[in-house]
Amino acid sequence: MPMRVVVTGAAGFLGSHLTDRLIAEGHHVVGLDNLVTGDVRNIAHLAGHDRFKFIFHDVTEYIYLDGAVDAILHFASPASPIDYLQIPIQTLKVGALGTHKALGLARAKKARFLLASTSEVYGDPLVHPQPEDYWGNVNPVGPRGCYDEAKRFAEAMTVAYRNFHQVDTRIVRIFNTYGPRMRPNDGRIVPSLIGQALRGEPLTVFGDGSQTRSFCFVSDLIEGIYRLLLSDAVDPVNIGNPAEMTVMQFAETIQRATGSASTIVHKPLPTDDPKQRRPDITRARKLLKWEPKVGLEEGLTATIAYFRG
Repeated sequence: MPMRVVVTGAAGFLGSHLTDRLIAEGHHVVGLDNLVTGDVRNIAHLAGHDRFKFIFHDVTEYIYLDGAVDAILHFASPASPIDYLQIPIQTLKVGALGTHKALGLARAKKARFLLASTSEVYGDPLVHPQPEDYWGNVNPVGPRGCYDEAKRFAEAMTVAYRNFHQVDTRIVRIFNTYGPRMRPNDGRIVPSLIGQALRGEPLTVFGDGSQTRSFCFVSDLIEGIYRLLLSDAVDPVNIGNPAEMTVMQFAETIQRATGSASTIVHKPLPTDDPKQRRPDITRARKLLKWEPKVGLEEGLTATIAYFRG
């Protein structure tokens, strides 16, 4: 049955792709965004669509909507290291107050609520790969604490609304995701290295490059989130690609994929930068019958083409 779905952060990287998927599935979408890190160009192709409505709104303020709402997907949040340093208070507020307001709307409308959480709740993990029952190793007063703790609080608030107000909730823990519509200057590894390669600049690798990451293409992530929305899985679910590689290996992959002659330079490792990051997706495989399909070469080809454009 077609649903009326609210997507907070609808003009962001993930929010806009999620909106596209919901509309493609026949649903009506109300997108909310205050454009602090979102970009209307990400949803410009939906202008005038009869099943999409955009509202400029800060979700840390009271949310009022007429009519029924079937689901709320809370994706509003800055999500890059540069954002953490430039707008730490807004990052905390959208994770705390924004989640509270979005949950309040879900309670009022008797709607299903899906929280976009993150692998950052695991911090610099001491368990590898990271399963959902790992509690994490987070520094609350470090430079990443505003984001990590905002998301950990958001998860706690979501569970409290489920237990106390019987709101029907879902939590997705999103691991490194890449693809078209990423902000070129957001400080994350994929757009940073691709941008440097395309401009002919040296590629920056922090530390010795031995720290590991795993990269999930955006279409795979959106598929997992959509399956989670329609599932009965109330506990947190990791969605990400378990194919792990070192940052140095990834920089070399970007060199080859872009045909760049750029050299690799090393800079000091940022404070609290995770040494390992790889999801345990056993729960997603079991409950959602989901696993990533898009290989790194295929995903990077599409992403590089977007950045060239």
